[in-house]
Amino acid sequence: MVRLNEQSRMTGRYFEEFDVGETIEHERRRTISESDNQRFCDMTMNQQPLHLDDEFAAETDFGERLVNGLYTMSLAVGITIPETTDGTIVANLSYDDVEHPKPVFHGDTIRVTSTVTEKRETSDGERGVVTMHVTVYNQDDEIVCEFDRTVLSRKRPAE
Repeated sequence: MVRLNEQSRMTGRYFEEFDVGETIEHERRRTISESDNQRFCDMTMNQQPLHLDDEFAAETDFGERLVNGLYTMSLAVGITIPETTDGTIVANLSYDDVEHPKPVFHGDTIRVTSTVTEKRETSDGERGVVTMHVTVYNQDDEIVCEFDRTVLSRKRPAE
């Protein structure tokens, strides 16, 4: 149950407030630093030299270190939370069809859009399932990551 003081802080949408086909342009942007990438790799114990080793990365087709793709995806989800599921989510159900068509480098600034692709009530009618296609762009408006996020959403409380 959502307490009144929690409800007043929520910015997310209830199930009924999502419209299939609508695209949400998230205003928050984030410039990814070397420190962001390093901390994420450390926390997740990912020691891939392509993310951490200048000399190794210089010898690859990219010529420099790449930002960890899971960090890019996680950051994108975080950017979407205020306008989608902040305080209204029951659970994240899945992340599907993840793609990284272009690399992300230190210093890149990302922005995110979410397009509602599906929604349906649960069989008990008490909640709803919403699927959003999340698209992540760099500062040059190139798509650097995209995926489908499916959530179990609260319905608007009865008044």
